Amino acid sequence: MKPLGLIDRVDLPVDKIPTRWYNVIPDLPRLPEEYIDNSTGKKVTREWLERLFVKSMAAQETSLERWITIPEPVREAYKLWRPTPLIRAVALERELGTPAQIWFKYEATSPSGSHKLNSALAQAYYAKRDGHTRLVTDTGAGQWGSALAIACQIFGLDLTVFMVRASFHNKPYRRNLMETYGAEVRPSPGDTTEYGRKLLAEYPDHPGSEATAVSEALECVDADEGTRFAVGAFSNHCLLHHSVIGLELKEQLRMIGRTPDYLIASVGCGSNLSGFASPFVEDKLNGADITILAAEPEACAPLTYGEYRLDWADSNGRGPGVHTYTLGHEFVPPPIHAGGLRYHGCAPIVGLMRHEGLLDAEAYGQVSVFDAGTTFAKLQGYLPAPETSHAIRAVIDKALECKRTGREATIVFNYSGHGLLDLGAYGRYNDGLLRDVEKEDFVAPTPSMVEGLKA
Repeated sequence: MKPLGLIDRVDLPVDKIPTRWYNVIPDLPRLPEEYIDNSTGKKVTREWLERLFVKSMAAQETSLERWITIPEPVREAYKLWRPTPLIRAVALERELGTPAQIWFKYEATSPSGSHKLNSALAQAYYAKRDGHTRLVTDTGAGQWGSALAIACQIFGLDLTVFMVRASFHNKPYRRNLMETYGAEVRPSPGDTTEYGRKLLAEYPDHPGSEATAVSEALECVDADEGTRFAVGAFSNHCLLHHSVIGLELKEQLRMIGRTPDYLIASVGCGSNLSGFASPFVEDKLNGADITILAAEPEACAPLTYGEYRLDWADSNGRGPGVHTYTLGHEFVPPPIHAGGLRYHGCAPIVGLMRHEGLLDAEAYGQVSVFDAGTTFAKLQGYLPAPETSHAIRAVIDKALECKRTGREATIVFNYSGHGLLDLGAYGRYNDGLLRDVEKEDFVAPTPSMVEGLKA
């Protein structure tokens, strides 16, 4: 039996939970482009945003304040699991024979098992405070939906979740978890919305995507004046709330006298990468030699293969138009096991950071990602979610590069969620049934393609 090895760990006392969220926008080289209303072609108004989001979230979405106070009820709820530990992957370092130190910020200690609860609690709190009784949202693998279900129970709100159809069927335990916390979970596309029925009529086996789920959720918002949309990864305010991760990390690195050479996180839209790395952007702009690396799936990699342009946040253009890196809002990725990374574009802030040269991106195949996740589990004892395993793949590659060059770098990655509800995927990997799927394997069935698909 291989020993796990001693694991260095840096913990913060509970009074070190940040009291303010950090808004990176004022520190970026330029402001993001305005959001566009698809129905008018003009920039969205505050009224438009307030009909889509909770009023307080609409204000945070356009805020240029660098620091925003965390409400005390939210900070109290953070005490369920925050601060999260910073852990050194000693056994992985030894196995790789690298001179680099590898550390990970362990966000899987949250009740939902991922970083997503950082924003879910904030959005549920503000919704309740602003007088709403129901939120509606989308979810890919179910991490965001699970977190929001917990948050809505804490603050007394109803919740409807549109879960990507491929995950709805392939990840039943996450669906069961959301339902246990009281959420209503629907597959997307599904037969409860006009848009869902339209997609299924054109293509009955449509696997769904984050974009289709957003479209169906927004249809519900339009139909009910009291309902608002909760965003799990895309919006400025969601990324803002996750800055607690990076703020804690800065303090933990200060305590051990280290500065990061690499900050690595997986990216679907970018909530965990932005929350983890954005507090270091000002340091990077001031000359710090920090590489911020986004790890994407080969099957859906907008930062690697997409283009920076105006595109819609959902598949039918009901949501806002934003400038970011995108593969096109009609693109539907193949149903890989990292369901939380199956989104056609990334968050506008993350896209702008990439466009301005503040972060790099690399894409990885599904099999190599599970190789990395399994290696990490065997060595360190922690089983990562498939999404997290993308970051671990990138970490291993960088650590081996340091071995070749002799560089004694500090590599830090965000362990965004555990894989204990992804054992079906690990079972397929262990049985040799997992294969790589490329971005060309599946393209969304737009109306113009339907006849060809039927032929």
